[in-house]
Amino acid sequence: MIPNVAEILVLYYSVGGSVRRMAEFVAEGVERADGARAILRTVPSLKKPAAAAEPAHAYCELAELESCAGLALGSPTHFGNMAAPMKALFDETVPMWFRGGLAGKPASVFTSASSMHGGHETTLVSMMLPLLHHGMLIVGTPYTQVELLTTRTGGTPYGPSHFAATADDQPISETERAMCIAQGKRLAEIAVKLKA
Repeated sequence: MIPNVAEILVLYYSVGGSVRRMAEFVAEGVERADGARAILRTVPSLKKPAAAAEPAHAYCELAELESCAGLALGSPTHFGNMAAPMKALFDETVPMWFRGGLAGKPASVFTSASSMHGGHETTLVSMMLPLLHHGMLIVGTPYTQVELLTTRTGGTPYGPSHFAATADDQPISETERAMCIAQGKRLAEIAVKLKA
């Protein structure tokens, strides 16, 4: 932990790589905010494959979740809901909830789905629910973000989203990328103000 720097935890779970790439763009936005630093973390799969690949980023420790100044949470859309590994992590945060460890901190959410109408917004809302129970302050995407008005791919006022296609082979569009970066920067700027 660096004194006087708002550390923003960009926490994600990714299956095909799209949510990981979005997380990296959100982290890029965080790094563009003065006085903020991004920490990229992931969560393990609930499956135990024979030869698990090394994750792109380290697994999140609950202490990191509690010590962060802000949180950006990303998950693929699984039947209009957040993925089970992300839910499993939050199921472990009950002691933190009792302490109010996340109360008053800003948070935002982002997702990727295999279809345009596969539950982007319901997934984003599902991720907000535990954050609201923790007393976090939800940071959405305002319509002053011009890409939100022009997108032909992903993007919602609830947070950035990506249309990945069924094979997760649709690249993140420039509009989606811009919304991820802007969301990270906005979240970080709010966290810096609240920390001060």
